[in-house]
Amino acid sequence: MGRDGTPISVLVVEDEVLISNLVADVLSASGFLVHEVTTADEALRYIDSDVDIDVLFTDINLPGSMNGAELAERARALRPEMPIVYASGRYKLSEVSPLVSRSLFMAKPYDPNDVCALLTRLTSAGSPN
Repeated sequence: MGRDGTPISVLVVEDEVLISNLVADVLSASGFLVHEVTTADEALRYIDSDVDIDVLFTDINLPGSMNGAELAERARALRPEMPIVYASGRYKLSEVSPLVSRSLFMAKPYDPNDVCALLTRLTSAGSPN
């Protein structure tokens, strides 16, 4: 839950359906409001709309016109204060750097419960970097 008692809204961008479903299920069970998409283009439509999104959780390796790192840059321009979490099993942090401001990197495989804890921390504390 957010500071005011409303659910934290998370946009999950993951093209691997099983991973997306697992993360979304754990987040939902923990009280998050989850929006799931499979491409950066779909994510940008959410981000560029009036849908409340408190945090972006995106895989880096995505199909379509851009990857998760490019999505993060575009998202940062549209929503400067929104925390962003990059995730990847293919890329290392050093291969993605520099990250956009207010963002963190999670290596796959990760525990979905750790994702919950991280997203809660990011949306209730200050800037991660």
